[in-house]
Amino acid sequence: MNPLFRAALVAAGMAAAAMVQAQNFPSQSVRMIVPFPPGGTTDILARDVAAQLSTRWNVAVVVDNKGGASGTIGSEQLVRSAPDGYTLMVTATHHVINPSLMKKLPYDTKRDFTPIAQIALVPNVLVVHPSVPAKSVAELIQLAKAKPGSLSFGSAGIGGANHLSGELFKAMANVDMVHIPYKGAAPSLNDLLGGQIPMMFDSVPGVIQHIRDGRLRALGVTSIRRVPSLPNVPTIDEAGVKGFEATAWFGMYAPPNMSPALAARIAGDVAEVLKSPAIQDRFEKFSAVSTPMTQPQFVDFVNKEIDKWADVVKRAKIEAQ
Repeated sequence: MNPLFRAALVAAGMAAAAMVQAQNFPSQSVRMIVPFPPGGTTDILARDVAAQLSTRWNVAVVVDNKGGASGTIGSEQLVRSAPDGYTLMVTATHHVINPSLMKKLPYDTKRDFTPIAQIALVPNVLVVHPSVPAKSVAELIQLAKAKPGSLSFGSAGIGGANHLSGELFKAMANVDMVHIPYKGAAPSLNDLLGGQIPMMFDSVPGVIQHIRDGRLRALGVTSIRRVPSLPNVPTIDEAGVKGFEATAWFGMYAPPNMSPALAARIAGDVAEVLKSPAIQDRFEKFSAVSTPMTQPQFVDFVNKEIDKWADVVKRAKIEAQ
């Protein structure tokens, strides 16, 4: 038999087997790794999606929390799993930032995962203490340029999403501001409310009540579209820093080398689940938004996010640990 013909037959057989696997999936319970402790936003969103998938698939979808090392312990477990769809992972933006912040990872973030679907994104919002004279993003930039280095912004710690949102803002707005890292979101927010620091980027759910109470002033949201819970607050892109986007987002991943047919099957089911009223109602409470995206589009999105944050980390001169 001609070697090329034999190779074509083998390839066709493998493709047919992959298609059958996708059509028959799932036939047993599915493990969904969450690489963070229970109770956080990632865990809550993952459990909501798992419950809906369990109903759709008629099998148990069991969330397995494997926290530690900024999500890398659970991520490594996924990489070592079979690409048969029975081990999945839901994780946060840390996944695409870690390659730039950690000198050694036990995997290659671009090569060793099969991105399946974006679950949700949660915008941050640029908030200032009422004592800050700036009433808009443009006025804040003007204030920062008039006195370089005089403005500071707090964050929950070096390398977190709110820290890097600030660094991206500094770079894109071409302003000099000082970063003040805290050991967690609560102490940084407390100092902002007390006027010890003038501004910070924080998640919308974390500060929305303080905005409504007038204890903080919102200047702009970090998503590319306005947030329904803050309809009168412009995006930072609208406010003049064109192209600015820095959101905390959550995605589902599978092990490496999953067949395209199976990846597409799981991604399609997740997309349908995200449209359900139950998920939409739950996400609204977190100001979370689900963004329709095909599986190949999510792959492209993940790779671009890895490159974007690598550039931000480099510009900010944050040393990898």
